[in-house]
Amino acid sequence: MELNLDDVAVTHNEEAHRFEATVDGLRSMLVYRLSPDRIVLLHTEVPPPLEGKGLAAKLTRTALDFARAYHLRVVPWCPYASSFLRKHREYHDLLSAEDLQKILSK
Repeated sequence: MELNLDDVAVTHNEEAHRFEATVDGLRSMLVYRLSPDRIVLLHTEVPPPLEGKGLAAKLTRTALDFARAYHLRVVPWCPYASSFLRKHREYHDLLSAEDLQKILSK
């Protein structure tokens, strides 16, 4: 299945505390917990038929851009989010010094 990520819309489902993208009736999501000064990225989930197509990265970027826009500190509990952050220095400023050290030492 070919997938053009530009055609995939990520929506912010504030009530459910997640960012979502639906492709062919299958929903991918990044679940978070929000507090006044931080967003904790809890879990990223992509259905097996859609894995490896960049959806998790698109969801994670959307969550990180949301955090930047609202001046939130990012806490990456989700292993995928930690891995993504390790590879994308442009988002390191959103992490506490302690969390940055943790993900870089893995």
